[in-house]
Amino acid sequence: MTKLLLATRNAKKLGELRRILEAEGISGIEVLGLADVPEFPEAPETAPDFEGNAIAKARDAVAATGLPSIADDSGIAVDALNGMPGVLSARWSGRHGDDEANLDLVLAQLTDVPDDRRGAAFVCAAALVRPSGEETLVRGEWRGTLVRERRGTNGFGYDPIFRPDGESRTSAELDPAEKDAVSHRGRALRALLPALWELAEA
Repeated sequence: MTKLLLATRNAKKLGELRRILEAEGISGIEVLGLADVPEFPEAPETAPDFEGNAIAKARDAVAATGLPSIADDSGIAVDALNGMPGVLSARWSGRHGDDEANLDLVLAQLTDVPDDRRGAAFVCAAALVRPSGEETLVRGEWRGTLVRERRGTNGFGYDPIFRPDGESRTSAELDPAEKDAVSHRGRALRALLPALWELAEA
């Protein structure tokens, strides 16, 4: 059994990767999170793009643990805000991880933006770095529009105001399996599957 570190403490992200591996029939990988390994100093996310942050986090995790590691950086890019919050999505309101404050700020900034110009995309860059130094970097995008009021209780972050293209429900109104199939993170993680098959068979 190959141990694979997903460099996160987010139980929902861990569950998502485990479900995707199970759905693909990849059984030779045990997914660990940061809570399962000795604590190590995590560098701040200072890159100007999602890819830079993802690869830096994955390299740190491999260096600290010796395990093949996946790290991701994700956020929302709002058309009317010139692609922001982008890499600042988790701390858009000034407090890292305050989902409610971040949501309130984006909604306030879009108050006067008409419905037909409220396009946005969830973006996820995911990096797999192996102890050998081999690196795989992928990107997933999920287009939609931002609604004016929160709807739904599934998910986290900006899910309650993001309505995917072709959907009447918000991301927070989709069940986990539905979201895995189409989300930015699901798309990025599935783009890593060829490399993950190699790991499982090593």
